[in-house]
Amino acid sequence: MSDKDNRKLLTVIVPCYNEEENIAYFYEEFIKNKPFFEEKGLDYELLFIDDGSKDKTVQNIRLLREKEPRVRMVSFSRNFGKEAAIYAGLENSRGDYVAIMDADLQDPPALLPELYSYLEEGYDTAATRRVTRKGEPPIRSWFARKFYRLMNRMSNADIVDGARDYRLMKRQVVDAILSVSEYNRFSKGIFGWVGFKTKWVEFENIERMHGETKWSFWKLFLYAIDGIVAFSTVPLSLSAIVGLLFCALAFLMIIFVIVRALIFGDPTSGWPSLVCIILLVSGVQLLCIGVVGQYLSKTYLEVKKRPIYLAKEILDEGTDEDSCGDKTAD
Repeated sequence: MSDKDNRKLLTVIVPCYNEEENIAYFYEEFIKNKPFFEEKGLDYELLFIDDGSKDKTVQNIRLLREKEPRVRMVSFSRNFGKEAAIYAGLENSRGDYVAIMDADLQDPPALLPELYSYLEEGYDTAATRRVTRKGEPPIRSWFARKFYRLMNRMSNADIVDGARDYRLMKRQVVDAILSVSEYNRFSKGIFGWVGFKTKWVEFENIERMHGETKWSFWKLFLYAIDGIVAFSTVPLSLSAIVGLLFCALAFLMIIFVIVRALIFGDPTSGWPSLVCIILLVSGVQLLCIGVVGQYLSKTYLEVKKRPIYLAKEILDEGTDEDSCGDKTAD
C-alpha cells in the first residue's frame, strides 16, 4: 500500500452565495497551508456548495477546478439557505476530517493548523468564536450577545457567544450531525446538541474581503427565532404560564367588580381603562397564539418531508465532464 493510500483526507466545505469575487482569493489563502498538509501527511479536497448563486460563482469554481483537481462542487437548483448548504457539504464530504468555512475570508484558513493540533491532542472538534465584533453595528452586536445568553438558558444545546460555523471535526462528529436529519436546521444548536469534546479557539473579527453580507438584521432575527423554536419548548411553557396568570387576574377582577357594585352601585365611568385592559389581554392572547403557531408551522414543514436541498449540478473529483442531476437530501 502506498503512502498516498495511508494519508488522511481533509474535506473543506465552503458554502457560497454570490461569492464570485472571493473564490480565487479564498483559494490563494487556503493553499498557503499546503506545506502543513504535506508535513502532517494530509490530503485535502475543497468542496464548494453553491447555494443558487445569481452571479459568476459557479463559473469561477469551474475555472478553479481546471487548475486544482481537488476541487468539487454541488450547485443547488435555487437558494436553499446556508443551513442547507452546510448539510449538503457534510453529506457529500469524504474526509477523515471535515472543516466548514466561509468563502469571504472572515474564517481565516490560516487557523487550520492550530485547529488540527487540537484534534491531535484528543479533541473531537476544534471550533472558533469571535471575541470582537469590529465592523458590526452596536445594536446588532447587543442583540447577538443577548440571543446567545437566552439560548443557553432556554435550551440544552451548548451555544457559545460569538460561535462561528468555522470548525474542524473528526468523521465521527460529522456522522453524528448527519444523523440529525431534521428539515428545520439550526447548525449552531446541532453542533452543541450532539456533544463531543470541543476546543474553542478565539480570534478577532475579520471583515469581508469582497462583497456584502447576506445577513440583514431581519434575517438574523428570523434565524434567532428558528434557533429558539428548534431547541427549546420554553416559549410554550411561558405562554401557558402567562395564560394562567391572566385567568387568575381576570377572576380577581370579577370578584372586585361584583363587590364594588354591591357596595357603591354600578357607575358607568371607567370604560377607557376597560378598553385598555381588553387590548392588553387580547395582545397577550395573540402573542401566545403566535408562539404556538411557530411550533405548529415547524411541525407542518417536518411532516411534509421535503428534501433539504436539490442539486442541479455536481462537479466531482475524477469525472471528465460536469455531471448534472437531481440529487436530493432527505
